[in-house]
Amino acid sequence: MSDTLLTNLEAGVLSLTFNRPQKKNAFTGEMYDAAARALVEADTNDAVRVVVLTGSGGAFTAGNDLKDFLEHPPSGEDSAVFRFLRALAHHSRPVVAGVDGVAVGIGTTLLLHCDYVVASERATFSMPFVNLGLSPEGASSVLLPRVAGLALASELLMFGEPFDAATALRAGIVNQVVPEASLAEVVQKRAAALAAKPVESLRLTKRLLREPLRATVDDALSREGALFVQRLGSAEAREAFNAFLSKKK
Repeated sequence: MSDTLLTNLEAGVLSLTFNRPQKKNAFTGEMYDAAARALVEADTNDAVRVVVLTGSGGAFTAGNDLKDFLEHPPSGEDSAVFRFLRALAHHSRPVVAGVDGVAVGIGTTLLLHCDYVVASERATFSMPFVNLGLSPEGASSVLLPRVAGLALASELLMFGEPFDAATALRAGIVNQVVPEASLAEVVQKRAAALAAKPVESLRLTKRLLREPLRATVDDALSREGALFVQRLGSAEAREAFNAFLSKKK
């Protein structure tokens, strides 16, 4: 589908691998579009029983590629990033994620829509929206307090500081933490175990688990998305982005 999103379907498991290792798999608009299309197509493909999300080169994803984001900012709900989030939030198949290295911004918030998340011991997470003059996205303002509790969710979103896999486990963002060398094997085994189960029973179970919050999540995605787009044009965001890019140079 795209050089920056590798796809592989085997034994009912569709693996989607974020593939910009030289940029720690930072998302571009092209990657969001490819991932959104892959998820939508997978949801109508009877051969797909489980979806797995991973990153290449020892990183999950560094979040948005800020240069690409500034040059091609999302302008509304039909933007690729929001189509990707909706496709993930509405996916009927179980979604498993394997997180190694960095998971920044949407790299962390997308995990809240996955059904089973395995992280390596060296994985690090962060949601630095406030630090960039932005606001939370991915329905994290609703889902994170639900799984982590209000106190920890407030700490992680307001300070925007990196946190380790043990904290992600305590926050309910991940299900399991394993040594780096075991990550791929554990993810594969967990995905295969789900793929071997009765298909319709599994989908109904996911629907029953997710349906009570469906309207709330959809509303949060819309409200957060509108505020996020507004914040991108703010003086605070421009100043924070320029400072980040200057420091990077």
